[in-house]
Amino acid sequence: MKALLQRVTQARVEVGGEVVGSIDQGLLVLVGIEPQDDRATADKLLQRLLKYRVFNDADGRMNCSVQDVQGGLLLVSQFTLAADTRKGLRPGFSTAATPAAAEQLFSYLLAQARHAHAAVASGRFGADMQVHLINDGPVTFLLEV
Repeated sequence: MKALLQRVTQARVEVGGEVVGSIDQGLLVLVGIEPQDDRATADKLLQRLLKYRVFNDADGRMNCSVQDVQGGLLLVSQFTLAADTRKGLRPGFSTAATPAAAEQLFSYLLAQARHAHAAVASGRFGADMQVHLINDGPVTFLLEV
């Protein structure tokens, strides 16, 4: 499982001109699901997302997590993160989970996130989404679990 997390001052996801998920300060997380991923992988990723220290403390150091700052968590499924880009000029998607398996695992991740954290929003699985964000820093990390 791969997660591209971005520290944001605000972010939103639109589908067909309708806002389906939005947050103010927090983390926008693009999630790529691979065939070997399971619920244990999702649980491990969620714990890292909630505890990962990317927000500044009083001294300006990245010592605070999204939980510490009571920020939002916006989860967006993005199968292209699981693409094989090692060779050629076109990505291959045999390294991504099937849509059915990915949707089930993403739904699980989202439910667990909503249970563990107060401010959670999401995009719409499989939809053509427009993601708007103001990256704070910019601060962007790729987590692989």
